[in-house]
Amino acid sequence: MVTWKTKSSTYCSLAYRYDNNETRKLNCNERMTWKYSPDSDPALRIYPVNLGDEGNYTCEIVSSEGNFIFFSSLTVIVPPTVTLTSDRSGVAVCQASAGKPAAEISWIPANNHSTKKEVHHPNGTVTRVSCIDWDSSMHPTVTCLVTHPATNKSLSLDPSYVSLKLHYFLIGGSASVAAVIGVGVILCLIFRCK
Repeated sequence: MVTWKTKSSTYCSLAYRYDNNETRKLNCNERMTWKYSPDSDPALRIYPVNLGDEGNYTCEIVSSEGNFIFFSSLTVIVPPTVTLTSDRSGVAVCQASAGKPAAEISWIPANNHSTKKEVHHPNGTVTRVSCIDWDSSMHPTVTCLVTHPATNKSLSLDPSYVSLKLHYFLIGGSASVAAVIGVGVILCLIFRCK
């Protein structure tokens, strides 16, 4: 018998009994299933992964060779949505929205006089904003560097692209839940009992 249990946002149990070829699912949503067939590979598949899946997972195997318990911990990483804007007064604003963990923001050319703000959202994500006074006559291009475990972005503003009618220039990315510590950006998480 193989049983996966989780204590993430809710309690869930997914079990398979070999001798009866029987599967049981208790409080597990439709995104939590077996990777293939539990009799050949009892790996747990979560697709797509979301913030509510973060937590501790236990795999229990009962066989003629003994009882075995394996533990896994899932940390979900969310890449931020990144925008870079500028107004007529020469203020450049770089925003990394709803990332988990919070993204780091720096500027090229380097500027020690940036203003930084941070907003913590109820779902555990963080939005960071950094503003600098940008003198386009001295530096024709300003670049915002956003560093995050799931993605790194470099966005640049050039005054020739900022029109008098359009007061800002946006470059963005997606903000989908995506990663597991040490694995990089993925949209599916598979745990395997060994």
